[in-house]
Amino acid sequence: MNYLISTLIGFILGSFPTAYVFLKYLKGIDVTKEGSGNVGAMNSFDVTKSKVLGLLIFFIDALKGLLSVFIIILIFPESFVLCAVSLLSAIFSHCYNPWLKFKGGRGLATGAGGTALLFPVVLILWLILWAIVYAMRKDIHFANIWASLMSLIIIFTSSDIAIKYTFPRATETDNLILFSLGLFIIILTKHIEPLINLIENPTIIGRKNNEK
Repeated sequence: MNYLISTLIGFILGSFPTAYVFLKYLKGIDVTKEGSGNVGAMNSFDVTKSKVLGLLIFFIDALKGLLSVFIIILIFPESFVLCAVSLLSAIFSHCYNPWLKFKGGRGLATGAGGTALLFPVVLILWLILWAIVYAMRKDIHFANIWASLMSLIIIFTSSDIAIKYTFPRATETDNLILFSLGLFIIILTKHIEPLINLIENPTIIGRKNNEK
């Protein structure tokens, strides 16, 4: 029952289609049919050219992840596993939104919001790696993919150390690894198209080229 409660809380929070609602009612735009079709902050900015709107959508999507963890901490204050289940459910429903025929965002904002509470060290690590890769390649999707992959590898190889920086504290390294793997897989599935573009066109530099 505890797992079901955690799953439902995360799934319901994550399924709020922030970009779709804001663009539909403020701009009269169906974000699923414009730009890359991605229901997230980046495509919202690309479509509207509004930094304010893009940032607002990013922070609300991040809040969905944060709340999915925070609420479970209030209910089950010592369970890393239940917090992880709730966050993964929120990211999944954000990426594959049931209200939008399973179209959604790429999960990075929602994942960042949740990990800021649950596993802040991995968020810091990801941001550092992302900045390094982006500085080298100047491609957002490339940086997203490689920062996520390298973070996962580092967690796999240093899980005994990483487990000390989870809140609530994970009781087993297997739980930490499964959470990290689940997070990576969900986000990677939403980067398949840009990943294919990168493989087929390795000389393409810049996010805009990959979005179109």
